[in-house]
Amino acid sequence: MQRPTGITILAVLALIGGVLGLFAALGLFGLGALSSAALGNVGGFIFGGLAIFIGLVTLVSAGLSLAFAYGAWYLKPWGWIMGIVSQGLSVLISLINIINGSSFFSQVINIAIAGAIIYYLFTPEVKRAFGRE
Repeated sequence: MQRPTGITILAVLALIGGVLGLFAALGLFGLGALSSAALGNVGGFIFGGLAIFIGLVTLVSAGLSLAFAYGAWYLKPWGWIMGIVSQGLSVLISLINIINGSSFFSQVINIAIAGAIIYYLFTPEVKRAFGRE
């Protein structure tokens, strides 16, 4: 079956997002190490540890995006699952960001986009393309 245009677009965007996420994770790891060295025992542990934890979450999210990009490009059945999981994680991260006081409007937009992608992945044509129906 030929890959639907929407899946091609999602695969390319997931690839770009995954690569940018890898760079962000590396930056957070560096920030965590720098904070630990500069702030000493307690402050370094708190701020450095937090930056490293967020870096790990970012790394996992980037890995899921890259896996989805590959799976979507080649229409692997597991790629569909990766798309659902990565967008579900995106919704969860946005909800956590809202609780932590991040911009409500931008997080709602993120949730709406992830919801639209999940909806699209559940359409019969897309499920059929992934061999899920």
